[in-house]
Order: sequence, then structure tokens, then C-alpha cells
Amino acid sequence: MQSKRNPITPTIPFDEDGAHHGFLRLPYSRDDSAWGSVMIPISVIRNGDRPTALFTGGNHGDEYEGPVALQNLAATLDPASITGRVIIVPAFNTPAFRAGTRTSPIDGGNLNRSFPGRPDGTVTEKIAHYFHSTLVPMADVVLDFHSGGKTLDFIPFAAAHILEDKAQEAACMAAMRAFNAPYSMRLLEIDSAGMYDTDVESQGKVFVTTELGGGGTATARLIRIARKGARNLLIHAGILKGTPEMAPSIEMDMPDSDCFVFAEHDGLIEPTADLGDYVRQGEEVARVWPTDRTGVPPVSYAAKRDGILAARHFQGLVKAGDCMAVVAEVLY
Repeated sequence: MQSKRNPITPTIPFDEDGAHHGFLRLPYSRDDSAWGSVMIPISVIRNGDRPTALFTGGNHGDEYEGPVALQNLAATLDPASITGRVIIVPAFNTPAFRAGTRTSPIDGGNLNRSFPGRPDGTVTEKIAHYFHSTLVPMADVVLDFHSGGKTLDFIPFAAAHILEDKAQEAACMAAMRAFNAPYSMRLLEIDSAGMYDTDVESQGKVFVTTELGGGGTATARLIRIARKGARNLLIHAGILKGTPEMAPSIEMDMPDSDCFVFAEHDGLIEPTADLGDYVRQGEEVARVWPTDRTGVPPVSYAAKRDGILAARHFQGLVKAGDCMAVVAEVLY
């Protein structure tokens, strides 16, 4: 039985030296374009095959620090300055990115929960499958930029995961440190099924991700962190000539679910600690006030461990089940 092929086709070569800018074209028939396509922007900067870096942003469409940094990298990276290949996809989930939403407006798909995808699935599943089967296998090192989007806000950190393969884990941690964000996180994912991270790591690649701010916007400071980190990682991988720009980075850990504080009530959130504040176990980090009456005291939520407030709910209203705060341990 013949295996199904992914319908995505690149408009540029992966195996020719130089700077190439084009698209991954995904056929998508719809009401306003019967023979239409989803056009995912991509750049390939090449001076030889190896090593290869795959840099992505816009996995969630309301996160902008990575896409801005990667647009700059694609426009300025000189093939003569590198040894190997850099594949740049600033708007990984292009439908969501163009809509300014976390998930795809076409099929409701969360790209970062859709791996390894399907070649005959939804638009989101086809994008995931193409990266799983074509782009990730080409890569030696993978960087996927994230931030908090419209609903969360983070201290700016690069992250790597605890892995069963300790040699791979060590390589990922070294790459995370080379990125040199103000904070460096050993990260626990609370929902890792179907994640791009998990898929990349299962293929044995060096993987780094980030959380750089949030709130559905970007700042000049956070974009500088993203641009510096991408350049540092290329130098670390032996692709880009030059000297990395390094500064102190606070190493942190998210070892278990006690790092997370979830709302159990709908209401108006009152933060009682700010990002980067050090909090103690049992110390209040947020209150939730009712929205339908006055004269009722708020519900208090406390940290479950000592550490730095690494993330917070960004919007002013909260629903039961929302993540309101993340407290990460300081390693050194």
C-alpha cells in the first residue's frame, strides 16, 4: 500500500547555496479561492548542507517577538558568513498568525498540539506533518520561539527539557545557555502530548524554545533578546562566524506541577506579586474578586513553593481552569 504524500511543496530549493526566499505552498480549496493555497513564508540561507539550523516563530499566532527577530534574520543573514544551512520560518502557523489568534481560524487546530500530524489531515495537521517528516529531519539544531500570547506574560527565558537521553539533554541545555536569555529554564511541560518540542526531541535533535514576554504584543527589549539569542545559537552550532554576546543569566527549574497556580473561580484577577518577584511558599500571588456583586471578599491564591514569579495571567478577567501564575525555583 502506497503511503500518502504531504501536499506541501516548497517554492525554493533547500540544496542550493545562497539566500532563497519563498513559500511552503499548501493547497487549500475554500469558498473564496477554489484552487487556493496557504502560503507559508520561508527562507533558506545556505553555504553547504551541514550543520543545519531550523528556526521557527508563530507556532501560536498571537506571539510576535520571534517572528520579528526571524524576519530580521532572514533579511540580513549573509550566506558568506555561515557554514551550513539556516532554514527560517517566521510564521510557522501562518493562518493563525495572519488572524492574530493562538489557534488556526481554518480548523481550530493548535499547531503545538498537532504533531506528528497527518499528510491527509486538516490544514494544521498537514503543516505539522511536513515539519515532522521533511524539515525536522534536515536539522541538527531547532529553535522555536514562543511567548505568552494574549493571555499570559512571562519573564524572558530560553528553555530546554529534561530528557531520558542524558547526552541529548546536555546538548540541549548547552544550547539553551548559549542563547543567553536573562533567564534559563529547565522546563516541565504540563501538556506535552502532540507538541512540536516532543516531536523534535524524539528525532534526536538539539532543541531550544523560549517564553519571551506576552500580552499579544512585543517590545524593543524582548526583540533584542530574541535577535541576540538566535545569533548566539547559530554561533554555538558552528554555523555563523563571530563571537557570541553573553551576559549573566539566572538558571531556573520547573520540576513539578506545584509550580503552577490555577484559578478555581471566575472573576476579576488582582495580582499581588509582579513578574520577577521572589515569593515564598504560602505567600499570596493573586486574588480573584467576583464580577457580579460588591461587598464579597476575594478568593486568595498562594504559591506552592519558593521561587520567582515566572509567568502570570495577563488579561484582567480570569476563568476557572486558567493558569494564573507560575513560580519557578532558582538554581543559581
